[in-house]
Amino acid sequence: MTKRFPPTPPRDAPLPGARPSADARALLALRKSANKLLLGLPGPAPDEMDELLTVAMRVPDHRKLAPWRFVVFEGETRVQVGEKLAGILAARGAPAAQVEEAAKSMVRAPVVVMIVSSPVEDGRTPVWEQELSAGAVCYNLLLAANASGWAGVWLTEWMAFDKDAAALLGIGAAERIAGFVHIGTARGPTPERVRPELRDRVTRWVAG
Repeated sequence: MTKRFPPTPPRDAPLPGARPSADARALLALRKSANKLLLGLPGPAPDEMDELLTVAMRVPDHRKLAPWRFVVFEGETRVQVGEKLAGILAARGAPAAQVEEAAKSMVRAPVVVMIVSSPVEDGRTPVWEQELSAGAVCYNLLLAANASGWAGVWLTEWMAFDKDAAALLGIGAAERIAGFVHIGTARGPTPERVRPELRDRVTRWVAG
């Protein structure tokens, strides 16, 4: 495999506080999630996926708790999990269209990664901070995938908030699903969407 990222530096290695990069600036300025219906083959191979996940973990993490974990769905497992999710809705008498959509939910992309927020109760670090770290992992995974040439989208959908789906997916009592990141190859462009005006979202504190 051709490594797409530098190796993880050894502990306590001095790292620069800034890394100016025109390519990174362009990536961030033009970042756009892919349409979930326009993801196809190929996707990352298992060793490539491991590299992406290693990079995704380089996020702010107060007290180094690593309060998140990954579950990777590849190959036939995506079909099996989708069918079981569909079974949950079918048992509730959900409309056929919803059941069918659930069955397809895990096969939209070659690889689906479930990011699970797993807070550590250390008595010092707020759970909210730890959940924000899990969200940063989701976003960092998207950026790593995009920088490697794959398209991706971060979704939650009903199964991220459903207790029966949580039981099926092995989610612990103190855990929450931060999202499902679907990764593959874009089969077409995704139009830019409306972005907020900066002036509507920023104020500057004035000393009084």
